Amino acid sequence: MTGSLVLGVDVGTSSTKGVLVERASGIVLRTAVRAHEVSRPRQGHVEMDPRVWWAEFREIAAELLNGADGRVEAVGVSGMGPCVVLTGDGPAGAEEPLRPAILYGVDTRATEQIARLSDELGADAVLERCGSLLSTQAVGPKLAWVAEHEPAVADRARRLYMPSSWLASRLTGEYVLDHHSASQSVPLYDSRALEWYEPWARHIAPRLELPPLRWPGEIAGAVTARAAGETGLPEGVPVITGTVDAWSEAASVGAQRPGDLMIMYGTTMFLVATTGERLTVPNLWGTLGAYPGTRSLAGGMATSGAVTEWLRGIAGAPDHGELLAEARRSGPGARGLLMLPYFAGERTPIADPDARGVIAGLTLEHTRGDLHRAALEATAHGVRHNIAALREAGADLRRIVAVGGGTQGGLWTQIVSDITGMEQEIPSVTLGASYGAALFAAQAIGDADAERWNPVSEVRTPDPAVRERYDRLHRLYLDLYPATRPVIHDLAAWQRDT
Repeated sequence: MTGSLVLGVDVGTSSTKGVLVERASGIVLRTAVRAHEVSRPRQGHVEMDPRVWWAEFREIAAELLNGADGRVEAVGVSGMGPCVVLTGDGPAGAEEPLRPAILYGVDTRATEQIARLSDELGADAVLERCGSLLSTQAVGPKLAWVAEHEPAVADRARRLYMPSSWLASRLTGEYVLDHHSASQSVPLYDSRALEWYEPWARHIAPRLELPPLRWPGEIAGAVTARAAGETGLPEGVPVITGTVDAWSEAASVGAQRPGDLMIMYGTTMFLVATTGERLTVPNLWGTLGAYPGTRSLAGGMATSGAVTEWLRGIAGAPDHGELLAEARRSGPGARGLLMLPYFAGERTPIADPDARGVIAGLTLEHTRGDLHRAALEATAHGVRHNIAALREAGADLRRIVAVGGGTQGGLWTQIVSDITGMEQEIPSVTLGASYGAALFAAQAIGDADAERWNPVSEVRTPDPAVRERYDRLHRLYLDLYPATRPVIHDLAAWQRDT
C-alpha cells in the first residue's frame, strides 16, 4: 500500500512496541517488538536504563521502515509512567541519564518520603491541589528519595524525563512534557491551574528545571538530522509530545467520553474513567485526560499479567495456549482457590506497598491450571474492587472498552466480565499504546478519529449462570486482605531487612 504513513512507538514494562499505520484508514501495516526486563536491585526498587528505550526505538524504526511503501508523515510516542529519569543540563548532559529510571507505582522505595511529605505539605492540601494523594505512583517522593540517598545525583540533576518525553527529546532535541504526565507528578503540578506548582517543586527538587508543558497530541518538534540518521525517519517529520501508555491506550480505542472506562490488560492492570468533572478521592488518582478539557479518574493494579507470567515460569514455561486451556478446564472458582494478586504491593484502591500475594485454599489436588485460573480471577476481583471505588467516587461508568495483549484468547476478558457483571467492548485493534501514539500523530497533522480507525469487533457479555458463585468469592476476596494484612506486613518488613 502506497501513501501517507504514521509511526507509533510505546515503551512498556516488559517490551517496546512499534506500529506502522496507514494514516487515512488506520490499517496496521507492520508491527515490531523488542522485549526487555526491568531491574530489581533491592526489594521494592524497580528500574531500567533509559538508553535501552532509545536503542529499541532505533531498531524498531529501522525494521518497520525497511522496504515500506510510503512516507512517514508523523511520529507518535508513549510509555509507562509516571517514571523518573534524571539528566544533567546542556545538550550533551541532557542525553545521558544520571542513574537508571525509577519506574512508576511498581517501585515502592519511597514510602518514608511519602509519609514525610504528606506531613510537611498536608495530605488534604495535596489532594485538593493535585487531584491525588502522595503514593508510590507519585513522582515527588521518588525525587525526595534520590535527594536523601543519592545526593550527588540530585545535585547534578537538571532535567526530568519520562519514557515518552525521553523518546521525543532524542528525536527532536526538545525538552517538553505533556500535561497528563505532569498531573501524575504529584505534588509538582497544580491540576486546577494546569501548570507546575513552583513552591512544592522547589521544596522537593530545587535544582530541577521543569519542562515546558504541552498536550499529548501537540507537536513537540521535528526529527533532527542526527535522529534521522540513527532511525531512518525523514528529517523534519513532526513528533508529538506523547503521554503515559494507559492514556494512549484509551485514545486508541476511543474511550475518551464521560462515562467511558478503559481497562488495559497487560503486565499490570490499569483503569481509566473519563469524567465530566474533576473528581478527587484519596484511594484513586485524579488526573487530566489526554485531550484538552478532559479529566480522568484512574486506578491501577501493581501486577496482573506479571503474576501469570511468574506462575508460568515456575511451572516450567509451558505454551501459553496450553496453560490457558488448563485454566479454562479448571472452571469458575478455580476448584476452590482464591488469590490476592498483591505480588508487588498494591496501588489502588488499597494503596499498600507492603501488601503481598496470598493463595488461599491450596490442596495437594490443585494443578497449575487451577493456579493459573486463580491468578486470572484474582485480577478480575481487583478490577471489580476498583470499579466499585470509581463509582463510589462519583464516576458514572456506562461503557467499558478492553485493550492490550491480555484481550487475546478471550478467557481473561470473559472472567473479568463474569466477575464484574459488566459488558466489555473489544475493538478491532487491541495493540494498545503504540497504536494510540500513531493515532495522536495522525491527529496532529490532519483528520483522524478512533471510531473510524478502530471500530468495535466483539462484545464480551457476562454469564449469569456464574454470577452467584463469583459474588460469593468476591466477598471472600474483600475479606482476605484485612484478615491477612498483619501477617503479610510483618513478612514484607522481613523481606526488606533481608
